[in-house]
Amino acid sequence: MLLMVVSVVCVGDAVVPQGGHVTLRCYYRDGLNNFTNFTLYKDDRSHVPVFHSRIFQESFLMGPATPAHAGTYRCRGSYPHSPTEWSALSDPLAIRVTGVHRKPSLLALPGPLVKSGETVTLQCSSDTVFEHFFLHREVTFEEPLHLVGELHGGGSQANYSINSTMSTLAGTFRCYGSFTHSPYVLSAPSDPLDIVITGEETPCLSHKPSLSAQPGPTVQAGENVTLSCSSQNSFDMYHLSREGEARELSLSAVPSVNGTFQANFPLGPATHGGTYRCFGSFRTTPYKWSDPSDPLPISVTGEETPCLSHVL
Repeated sequence: MLLMVVSVVCVGDAVVPQGGHVTLRCYYRDGLNNFTNFTLYKDDRSHVPVFHSRIFQESFLMGPATPAHAGTYRCRGSYPHSPTEWSALSDPLAIRVTGVHRKPSLLALPGPLVKSGETVTLQCSSDTVFEHFFLHREVTFEEPLHLVGELHGGGSQANYSINSTMSTLAGTFRCYGSFTHSPYVLSAPSDPLDIVITGEETPCLSHKPSLSAQPGPTVQAGENVTLSCSSQNSFDMYHLSREGEARELSLSAVPSVNGTFQANFPLGPATHGGTYRCFGSFRTTPYKWSDPSDPLPISVTGEETPCLSHVL
């Protein structure tokens, strides 16, 4: 007689770094787990000596992970009164082992700060000709998104466009590359890419902060300058961006004497000018920022410029 179907889940992440560990746990779908023993099966029938045909109770710690561990797994369970009678196999669970190939790069086009309602394209690329890319959002248990790699400039590339109104956009992303002959053996992860939605239409985020400069927007070369971001809204964090630079500075907001919430960004001795903006955010939604402040141009007078060489 065929017993109830069980499920296999991963405690941790189904994307496991080479040398890392992951716990596989089997359970009955309705939570009425009367099974006492379980066994794991690897769909490709390859031999993984650590647990091959091994019987265990509820969970199994797998690792240190090697490329041999990569693949899809199923489990089944048995009742205590009938230890030789096993359930049907669970649905498959994919385990991807990373760090086997060189990491690709991940870019956001036109940029990682995405105005609410606009579309951003995530571009994963590599000098290696990967046939597959996987796009993964950190701190979620979602399956990595599979993208087909295309030849590009001697390497490979895959693009994925997404609208900022979708809840899956904001967060920290990485991408991985793999080959068709070993699709669950992945490259090292790309450097992390934070995608932030700005100006979302909510009462708290729709109000932009103000940005000012001390001692002023025009300073002498070498003079210390501090930019102050403030708002009547009780933002937890402020983020300062400079036009033409990919990274932002972030500081905690503190209440000020005039009832605003403020953060001061000391930029040190001024060397060259630029245009700055700041944003506010809350700790509960760190990847959703307010509209930007009005742009603040900073001018530096007396900047040193290299002498022009004379051609004789």
